[in-house]
Amino acid sequence: MPSLGRSLWRQTWPMAIGVMALLGFQLVDSVFIAHLGTAPLAAQSFTFPLSFLIIGIQVGLGIAIAALISRSLGAGEVDRARRLGTLVLLAGSAIIGLLALLLWWIQDPIFARLGADAATRALIRGYWAPQLFASWLGAVLYFVYSLFRAHGDTRLPGKMMVVTSLLNLVLDPLLIFGVGNWPGLGLPGAAWATAAAFGGGLLVVGGRLKRTDWLARQGLGHEVSHSARPFAAIAAPAMVGQLMPPLAAMLAVSVAAGLGESTVAAWGLASRLETLALVVVLAMTMSLPPWLGRCYGAGDWEQVRRLLRLALKVVVVWQLILGLTLALASPWVAQMLSGSSEVRDDLAILIRFLLPSYAALGTCMLVVSAGNALGWPLRSMLLSAARLFLFYLPCLWLGARVAGLPGLAMGAAMGNLLAGLAAWQLLRRRLNDAACGSACASHREAEPSFTQRRRT
Repeated sequence: MPSLGRSLWRQTWPMAIGVMALLGFQLVDSVFIAHLGTAPLAAQSFTFPLSFLIIGIQVGLGIAIAALISRSLGAGEVDRARRLGTLVLLAGSAIIGLLALLLWWIQDPIFARLGADAATRALIRGYWAPQLFASWLGAVLYFVYSLFRAHGDTRLPGKMMVVTSLLNLVLDPLLIFGVGNWPGLGLPGAAWATAAAFGGGLLVVGGRLKRTDWLARQGLGHEVSHSARPFAAIAAPAMVGQLMPPLAAMLAVSVAAGLGESTVAAWGLASRLETLALVVVLAMTMSLPPWLGRCYGAGDWEQVRRLLRLALKVVVVWQLILGLTLALASPWVAQMLSGSSEVRDDLAILIRFLLPSYAALGTCMLVVSAGNALGWPLRSMLLSAARLFLFYLPCLWLGARVAGLPGLAMGAAMGNLLAGLAAWQLLRRRLNDAACGSACASHREAEPSFTQRRRT
């Protein structure tokens, strides 16, 4: 177990640092924008669900990339892994580009439905085009990272996430507030800073990718016909599962909008803080699936069981310690993140209730990620749906109706807790079924047939 723990640490820590840096600069964006006023911060908060929509699709495609390529490598099919690498980079870039164009075209009716008034939509309009461009660059960069992770290299993606976050941190104040006689771009400046950071990262990792032999130019047409169905079998449920959180986020923003502009701004900051607080979980959802996929390809279910047991222990213990610490320090954390007293008060309430519940949410996220790697994509999708639409949103809506903002926070926390318990029960059943199936298969191979027994 110590060697397994060290291996898990070596695979996860580069991604943890990288994800923390990447999500940290998103939080930094919000902190800088908060100094522009409550209205620009609320405008940015309305865009989060649609940004998460793009991220959801790219993560779903990335899950399929990592699962298929790692399984091919585990089975010794190196040439097929190369062909898959080329295909998914091309297809993923095209899919995200088309989605970005669609979201730009229909922006006004969507933001109006989310509750943004005319003045807020005017602020969003100048920000949305560069933000969509930045999201496309970030998606392409993520697909390249997925290819590196599938081949067992988590260090380069982790380092590049740190580099891009530092570049964004330098560019943010320059492009938002300006320097010298140049007044800056305001809210759109945050999006252009992100686009510049992602573009620089893409140039670096693209150069490194050219020096590998992980891509192929021959046999792509045959590979499309051979792998389209298994790719879709993983990617479609994974994307649907990843699309549900943005949809739920849209509905949650609508509920928060009914409680006032300060609540929307506080909810947006809490969403950024959530992703930063879940950095270890997010890193494991990136580092574990390729490892689990190789074990799955080799039929090593005992290693799968040990890996998941260790990962879940780390997630629960870490998230409880971090969540309780931040909950106790919620007034000071809220003061650091916002300059408005109303937003600070609302944010402190959200932190106090939400952060400790991320131990259960992290359990659910890890189980969903593992299920996609281990051949349970449909169950993973159903678990994501249950988490959001059976537990999270009903509890959140009911809490807001009964007790306003405190009820909103308590309802979201209760939804996370119920989802974590459901995920744990599902994982136990699936691992027991897999272990029984493997044991039965081994027993049938070892047991002599009826004809053999008669001959003896």
